[in-house]
Amino acid sequence: MRPDQTGPVAPDPFAVVIFDLGGVLADFGGVGAMRELARIDSDDEVWRRWLTCRWVRTFEGGGCSAADFAEGVVSDWGLPISGAEFLDRFRGWLAGPFPGADELVRAVREVCPVGCLSNTNPVHWDGALLRWPRFFEMFDYRFLSFELGRVKPDVEIFERVAELTGLPLDRVLFLDDNLVNVEGARSAGMRAEHVRGIDEARAALVRAGVLPR
Repeated sequence: MRPDQTGPVAPDPFAVVIFDLGGVLADFGGVGAMRELARIDSDDEVWRRWLTCRWVRTFEGGGCSAADFAEGVVSDWGLPISGAEFLDRFRGWLAGPFPGADELVRAVREVCPVGCLSNTNPVHWDGALLRWPRFFEMFDYRFLSFELGRVKPDVEIFERVAELTGLPLDRVLFLDDNLVNVEGARSAGMRAEHVRGIDEARAALVRAGVLPR
């Protein structure tokens, strides 16, 4: 818990709730865009390739420039556009918080501190802060892969979250829309739930005893 937190705390054993952003609290248009560009049939296959792509992992881990990332993705995925054009499209992938996201975060925050843990990058994060500053100000903790130098689903990023909060892993509840990230969090020792969108996130929080039925 934050040293200055004076409000009520979540029911035992949770001391903080951590949300993924894209797919849980916010709309992420990148899957459809990449499916079309790369001529891939399913969203699951796009996610599999995206989460394991060396250029994505390097960029979201803070290890390369936006230009190098874009050129690398275009080359590795065989995309029919230039790196500059891909980067221009990439900037527009985040469509903002889902309806009801603000209310859900506020409801949880009345019970315990809240945070976000996102595989993201300076391009998306800076744009999101400019467009929706009040939404992101609600989070007590903001864990961003490019700042941490670690990415989901690697165990190390979840261990780093626990270290920075000063909490045992088993007192953190984490919600993510990608099963591989949920499995990574569970491997680290977190309680993690696979959810997509606001309704599923709320239902998981009710099941966990964080929110009332």
